[in-house]
Amino acid sequence: MGPVYGNEKENWRILTNKEIYAIVKKPTIKETISLNILHWSGHVQRMEENRIPKRVLYMNLETRRLRGRLRNRWQDEVREDGRVVGGEGWQEKVYNREEWKKPLRMTRNRCILHMPMELTNI
Repeated sequence: MGPVYGNEKENWRILTNKEIYAIVKKPTIKETISLNILHWSGHVQRMEENRIPKRVLYMNLETRRLRGRLRNRWQDEVREDGRVVGGEGWQEKVYNREEWKKPLRMTRNRCILHMPMELTNI
């Protein structure tokens, strides 16, 4: 995709990333990664307690955190994305695969249409 001619200002301009994603009807890389992480997180949540991925996910390393502003952990990001996608009760939906896939599909469709991702209670 190259420059386009803008009628309102009567000059050539380069399309923004958001405009390009809207034209090709694909979610952004960040949205795709967030949804894939939530999909995988739901898979790990449904695993048995003795499985290695689940044990590693909830492993508590006895290390000290760095000084300054606390950086978000992976679980913090998953928790926030899950709340945005599935509403407040998203952690209960994870245990039912079909119930968990519904909000993920709806969010993926919303990302393709580039609608804002607000809190939903699906």
